[in-house]
Amino acid sequence: MVLQVTNSPFHQEQVDLLNRLLPTLSESQRIWLGGYLAALQGGAVAAVPAGAQATAAPSAPAAGAVSKEVTILYGSQTGNSQRLSKKLGEKLQAQGFQVTLSSMGDFKTNNLKKVETLLIAVSTHGEGDPPDNAIPFYEFLNSKRAPRLEGMRFSVLALGDTSYEKFCQTGKDFDKRLEELGASRLTPRVDCDVDYDEPAAEWMNQVTEALNAASGTSSSAGAAAVALAGAGVPGAAISEYSRTNPFEAEVLENLNLNGRGSDRETRHLELSLEGSNLDYEPGDCLGVYAQNHPRLVEELIEAMGWSAEELVPVNKNGDQRPLREALSRHFEITVLTKPLLEQAAKLSSNGALQELVSAGREADLRAYAAERDLLDLVQDYNLKGIPAKEFVAILRKLPARLYSISSSSKANPGEVHLTIRKVQYEAQGRQRYGVCSTYVAEGLAPGDTVPVYVHQNPNFKMPQNPDAPIIMIGPGTGVAPFRAFLGEREEIGASGKSWLFFGDQHFATDFLYQTDWQRWLKDGVLTRMDVAFSRDTDKKVYVQHRMLEKSKELYQWLQEGASVYVCGDEKRMAHDVHAALGAIIEREGGFSPEEAAEYLSRMQQDKRYQRDVY
Repeated sequence: MVLQVTNSPFHQEQVDLLNRLLPTLSESQRIWLGGYLAALQGGAVAAVPAGAQATAAPSAPAAGAVSKEVTILYGSQTGNSQRLSKKLGEKLQAQGFQVTLSSMGDFKTNNLKKVETLLIAVSTHGEGDPPDNAIPFYEFLNSKRAPRLEGMRFSVLALGDTSYEKFCQTGKDFDKRLEELGASRLTPRVDCDVDYDEPAAEWMNQVTEALNAASGTSSSAGAAAVALAGAGVPGAAISEYSRTNPFEAEVLENLNLNGRGSDRETRHLELSLEGSNLDYEPGDCLGVYAQNHPRLVEELIEAMGWSAEELVPVNKNGDQRPLREALSRHFEITVLTKPLLEQAAKLSSNGALQELVSAGREADLRAYAAERDLLDLVQDYNLKGIPAKEFVAILRKLPARLYSISSSSKANPGEVHLTIRKVQYEAQGRQRYGVCSTYVAEGLAPGDTVPVYVHQNPNFKMPQNPDAPIIMIGPGTGVAPFRAFLGEREEIGASGKSWLFFGDQHFATDFLYQTDWQRWLKDGVLTRMDVAFSRDTDKKVYVQHRMLEKSKELYQWLQEGASVYVCGDEKRMAHDVHAALGAIIEREGGFSPEEAAEYLSRMQQDKRYQRDVY
């Protein structure tokens, strides 16, 4: 937006000055200026950090006044908690608060005792575990070294997924532990499912109102500064598309990467971002809004005796869509969660279902939900007869599926590439389909469009120094981001060494992107590559076995400052790779198991050991 006399309260000379100044400001400078102006309204100047990790220099509060210093810590695996924390920090800075924003992994724990107001945004990873960058702070807080915190106020935003047993467990752990250490809640903890936008925004509003009430300032203070700080640079290419407003990307190519005879189907999907102003970096993900399988939708409608054309609400605003469209595009119907089963039991008079969700049957409920979908539920417990409008009201929104981007925007301008393995299997006597992978494999052809958005992942990024060596470990579709890494390094002329470990089932049919790797090896973009095809030998060989075979060389790379990147399955592969790295460091470095673990921990803290696991 270009300021003019007609669209602002400024006279011509001021407009000219501002229009010359604003385009030259960085994002952090605009944020600083916004906080500065907001603070002037309260008669004091607030020091605002110049960068996301910076610590504000506190100004002495007036006698009897409540401190306006706030510390925001985030623990984030894929960047959601980090983005929300940054948004909250900007909101508070614009209202005159002095904000320290930091990753839990970067926060100096000896400063915890000095913190008066602590706001935490943290996700839960895997089966109730903290995200990688939250582990050091989590362990410190739960150790005997943690200080008493009677003078602290706190609030926790927990991100999670109700399809997991330990929903938001890390956030719950922080909330409980801070209370045990004597801290008092500023506002109650808020637990968010995968559709976190509205509850997260409400938590931010509650926190802001509570802080303003405690400091005696109005929540409306700084509104003008917020507008100034958030204003885009005139003429800058800022995309209007986001998670809540996805871009309809045209399909350019949709190819099967597996050879004839493979029992796997892996799609290479190329999408056009032309006209979207969406940008991404290697390591980022693309969110894809898919559609549920039409066969499952029709079978569900038939089983419940519904009319496919009946209008049902699809959001809190009351917007309505035909039932078939609502079940196809708007609601999750392939995943059962504990809250869903409990709500279904309330709508039904089925005693067996009510018994399943009763106290003491948690293990049975988990086992049932893990292997079935919504159609199983309505058939197994005879839920036919529940009105469609009442039933869809208990369903959660169909979330986007995130896929690691397998292209470099420098190498493929205006495009984004994905590597997606089709999920299809039989269970309980019926064929099952992965929602997005099957939609991509069976429902998308060149010329079609699909709603997408860029999901930035600040915790999976190449070294800033292009001369630094990198080690990439990605079996199967986990190799996707490393195709982006190497495409980027080729474009920028990076001279650092690179080593790729790749694995799959068969060399002849499952060597994904084989010609790309061979070309990069020939051109020197990829220094070396080790592969493991588990079904081509009598004894199954995986990437961690190849790593152990190259133990001495791999440790030498680590000693030379190499960064390690792991992408793929968290439950098995990532755990085995982590164990292999520990064993290599222990063996080649002459360390004890504890010292090897500390070595890896330091690498994580230095961002030389990053994982994108799921």
